Amino acid sequence: MRPPHEPEQITDLSRLRAFMNPLRMQLYRLLYAAGTATASQLAEHVDETPSLVSYHLRKLAEHGFVTQANGQGADGRERWWQVASEEGWGFRDSDFADTPEGAAAVGAVTRGILTTRIAQYRAYLDQKSGWGNAWTDAAFSSEWLLDLTPAELAEMSDELEALARRWRERGKAAKAAGDTEDREHVSVHLYGFPFPS
Repeated sequence: MRPPHEPEQITDLSRLRAFMNPLRMQLYRLLYAAGTATASQLAEHVDETPSLVSYHLRKLAEHGFVTQANGQGADGRERWWQVASEEGWGFRDSDFADTPEGAAAVGAVTRGILTTRIAQYRAYLDQKSGWGNAWTDAAFSSEWLLDLTPAELAEMSDELEALARRWRERGKAAKAAGDTEDREHVSVHLYGFPFPS
């Protein structure tokens, strides 16, 4: 069992492959942000049919990434969905590097994650003027070039994760207390990787 507030670590190749489909990645991200949604609601966001979206949600459910949301909907005709864990999921490349299939899956999923993140940031840039000065002044994009060892990079990753988790819990607590004025979803993307000098 994983510690509280830790994302689930995927170690099974069939589960990781569930996210090789870009639409599934997109649906998972939308559902994570929405909390709960129906296939029809998600279909509007991805410009696909509700039946196709429903199929992919069922596939994600088969692998334990999403689940039906109980107590939603007035008439019970349409299923409501939610992510299975608020903490999300992650994986280590090394858990899949010993086979060509595993390495290919890691590459495909990682590139898919990057593609959806880039699309999200581009959408923000395209709509930036509509957010107003308070949000555009608060938003940031930074890059630092550091000289680190693998152990130091891993330590920095742990520190950044703890910091982000603290701010996420602060936002959740504020929403639960009814403090929703000026509160929006905020996406923070961080990458740390070696490159040749």
